[in-house]
This record gives sequence, structure tokens and C-alpha cells, in this order.
Amino acid sequence: MKPAAKPDVLTVTVKIMGREYAVQCAPNEHEALVTSAEMLNERMNAIKKRGRALGAEKIAVMAALNLTRELLALQGDANVVTPDSQALERLRQFGHDIDSTLNDAE
Repeated sequence: MKPAAKPDVLTVTVKIMGREYAVQCAPNEHEALVTSAEMLNERMNAIKKRGRALGAEKIAVMAALNLTRELLALQGDANVVTPDSQALERLRQFGHDIDSTLNDAE
């Protein structure tokens, strides 16, 4: 006998590189799951189209690494983000301007 389906869980079928996967999620996460699967599918197909004969597992790992790097960059991880020398110089100048203004006010 099959266990009863949980009312707070949806089973969503997503298609990635021509294969279907059944994934469970909360109802309020359905759209995010579908969007994530579409993005992953696009990324994996783009890697596949680059011409090298790679297996699905290697394509998945490469896509995961690329997406993780982008996530870390968006989070400002110093190990991933290349410092913008102009922005750093502007920050140094702002700090100097603030110090000068505070010293002049005393």
C-alpha cells in the first residue's frame, strides 16, 4: 500500500537535458523550483552545445560550479569577486574626505 501524499508537498516534474525528474517541494516553492530547473536546463544545454562530448554528470558539475561562483560573487565573497580598483580608490577618498571634514569641524 502506498503512503498517503502529504497535503503540504507537491510533486513537480521538471525536464533537464531531455530527462524528466520528479521533485517534491512546498506549494509556495513551486514557481521557484520551476524557474530554477529552467535556468539549470539552459545552463547545462549551453555547456553541452560548446561542442565537447561530455557526459551528463560532468555537464551537471560544471553548471553547478558556474552557478555557485555566480552566487558567491553576488554575495560579495572576497575569494570570488575581483576588487574594483576604481571603487576602492573612491572609498579611500571618501574616508579621507570624512576625516578631513570631521577634523575641520573640531
